[in-house]
Amino acid sequence: MTRKELLLEVEDLLNTYCEGCFLKSQHRKDNGKRYAHKFCISACTVGEKIKRCGDKLSEGICK
Repeated sequence: MTRKELLLEVEDLLNTYCEGCFLKSQHRKDNGKRYAHKFCISACTVGEKIKRCGDKLSEGICK
């Protein structure tokens, strides 16, 4: 997968699933921004997929 394709996949995931996410907004309201961010990265399946894309980008695997 190329860098551009990975970035497009991340953007698509964010626009499709994260925009207006109830869990994110509720966690942010109840527990703060840091907690909501941590939840999205570690517990949300979409966040985990975005993190894997980011890992690929930072490793330089993509062309």
